[in-house]
Amino acid sequence: MAEVLDPSRATTGRRPLKHRLAERGIDWSLLLLLPALVVIGALFLYPFLYGVSISFQPLEGGGPFANYQDFFGDSYQRDAIFKTLRLAVPVALVSVGLATPLAYQCRRDFRGRRLVTLVLMLPITFGSILIAQGMLRVFSPYGWANLALEAIGLPKADLLYNYEGTFIAAVLTTLPLAFLLLMGFFGGIDPALENAAATLGAGRATRFWKISLPLAMPGILTTFMLALVEAFAIFPSAILVGQPDNETHVLTIPIYQAASQRSDYAQASAIAIVLTLIELLFLALMVLLRNRLYKGPAVGGKG
Repeated sequence: MAEVLDPSRATTGRRPLKHRLAERGIDWSLLLLLPALVVIGALFLYPFLYGVSISFQPLEGGGPFANYQDFFGDSYQRDAIFKTLRLAVPVALVSVGLATPLAYQCRRDFRGRRLVTLVLMLPITFGSILIAQGMLRVFSPYGWANLALEAIGLPKADLLYNYEGTFIAAVLTTLPLAFLLLMGFFGGIDPALENAAATLGAGRATRFWKISLPLAMPGILTTFMLALVEAFAIFPSAILVGQPDNETHVLTIPIYQAASQRSDYAQASAIAIVLTLIELLFLALMVLLRNRLYKGPAVGGKG
């Protein structure tokens, strides 16, 4: 008796390869990713790998790990890690904390929404250098802010050349980024969910804490990660309104000093790799935490 073949298996065996690949999401449309991959490779991957390679080629010899040994062996340079974390983490937390209620309020149209959005976006147009320069004038001993405080009998604000001034400047540059991202996350939540809760008697605060915030929490963590990366890269504010040799001696400063002042690009690359590894560690922890949060549907029609 002839062997009876499974028709479905026989059909599958004769299917063209491109159809089987298409079922796995592999088709010619993937070629559209090629320009982006080329740009990423040319502007990020190659410089990163090149930086890693030269970090093991110390300028003055001493073995492949000499640059890392010099960095971790110097307590002053090593303390820059703690000072970077001491500045970047609070900046990211405060920026996201301030942006969350603002973005939640601006998710829908209301009178003055455009003005609020415009004011929050202004620091992006100014940039970190102009913000730092503005703080130097506003909070100088005879700047208008301190003159106004003195006129009403209050002590002058000491916000220059210290941690506090750098912190404020960093928040001003990070807050707009967090606001834009969170406004998109909150705006994507289906308003029907809150409307249904309102019909059941839930107040506005209850709807925020019980519905909107849990649904937006993965987006809030994503925003925190990006704000943290932005804060890690702080440089102009740490020099102009901070104490670059003391309180605000963050990792970007020894990188700049090694590359620009001593032309030691190998040492600068080694410190940059240390900074990158710290960022990746924080990002990995945030991704793990984000994956444990709610993943259900949060978006939908807005009709």
